[in-house]
Amino acid sequence: MTEHQQDTLYLVKPKRYKFWFNIFIFVFLVVGSLIFAKFSFIEVLQNFFQSTRLLKRMFFPPSWEYANNVIKPLLETIQMAIVGSFVGAFFAFPVSLLAASTFTNNKYVNIPTRLILNIFRTIPALVLASLFVAIFGIGNFAGVLALSIFSFGLVSKMLYETIESIDEGQVEAIKSVGGNKMEILRYAIIPQVLPQYLSYTLYAFEVNVRAAAVLGYVGAGGIGQVYERALAFRLFDRVGIIIIISFGAVLIIDTVSTAIRKRLVR
Repeated sequence: MTEHQQDTLYLVKPKRYKFWFNIFIFVFLVVGSLIFAKFSFIEVLQNFFQSTRLLKRMFFPPSWEYANNVIKPLLETIQMAIVGSFVGAFFAFPVSLLAASTFTNNKYVNIPTRLILNIFRTIPALVLASLFVAIFGIGNFAGVLALSIFSFGLVSKMLYETIESIDEGQVEAIKSVGGNKMEILRYAIIPQVLPQYLSYTLYAFEVNVRAAAVLGYVGAGGIGQVYERALAFRLFDRVGIIIIISFGAVLIIDTVSTAIRKRLVR
């Protein structure tokens, strides 16, 4: 055997059956889900022209004279989102410290706290709003409570994960000079997580603006109630102007909030 033959490398061609098996599983899940949901492309095509007629009634033209009636409930929706976001974020901070093992190194505290946070995160804001409307009656208060709890679960989950990923060198340095828990919190944890904490709060606000817009369906105040009434009476030109104004407001809020969050996490 020559030296050239000894140095020859042989590439093993990957087996294709794994690739086609994954494709089969993917197609099976998609088709199975479509069948289970009774989705029909034929019905979509059959109702296409009806959809275009509906869109024409909504947007060509919308009821511009109704715009003044939309501004006040839209502002209520934004106010609900602001209060709910910041109240939820306020209570999320101390609970995140209990869930984070870097601050509270006790599994009998960490694990139950994380379990509670997961429970809060699994309950949709609309379900919470329905519950609070039944307890406190129709109005913005039920919506604010629902958004506060929703924000609490969202922010606390992301925040305690951030706290666990901080540079522990600063924590150890403070411990080495006899620092207590409060000094660790003040000088090691807060400086590292504060930008992310504010960013998570703004993100919760973005999400809550969208969520608050539909809470009116269950009587929790905001622009959702105006939308529900217009849709119930089939006033589609009013529905169109509500959608346009809501879309514009959400777009502006998302743009400004995203720009602020980018500056915070730099």
